[in-house]
Amino acid sequence: MNLNKKFRQKFENFFDWIKGAELIELKTCNINEDPVRPELNINFRTSYGRKIYGVKYKKEICAIMCFGFTNQIPKTVKELDLMTKDAYLQSATRDQKGGKIAIAYTIWSKKKGGGKLIVKEVFKKIKKSNHLNRLVTLSPLTDMARDFHLRNGAIELQVNKETQNFEYKI
Repeated sequence: MNLNKKFRQKFENFFDWIKGAELIELKTCNINEDPVRPELNINFRTSYGRKIYGVKYKKEICAIMCFGFTNQIPKTVKELDLMTKDAYLQSATRDQKGGKIAIAYTIWSKKKGGGKLIVKEVFKKIKKSNHLNRLVTLSPLTDMARDFHLRNGAIELQVNKETQNFEYKI
């Protein structure tokens, strides 16, 4: 009985943090915490319309996801760099909206459930946007990345030489 009560309390605490969390845009993040692409500096993550989003609970950032906005699907980080620059420069002469495809190129969580939660929150944000029509990943070639995205509702688009792409249907 006492064990059951402890379990129920932990379960309720877990859902409390998820219910109270909010998606926010970040100006920076600790790139050393990024298990996927720690080599990409803050300038890369925030220039040419690229963005960093975090899930915040109380005063703590519990999960982070970094995006670029393109009009095509990149197969490498180099292509992501070129495609985000191209989409950004094209938008500067038109509507200021950037590319139509949100490319998530790194995600990490500091709290259990954070990864799934940030995917869900970002998905909702993209669905509400007027100019974005796709949410695609540029993921490393690992089983962990593949399992994570498939478990969270994405479909596998393609497997590349260095990466793999998954898409969350909008």
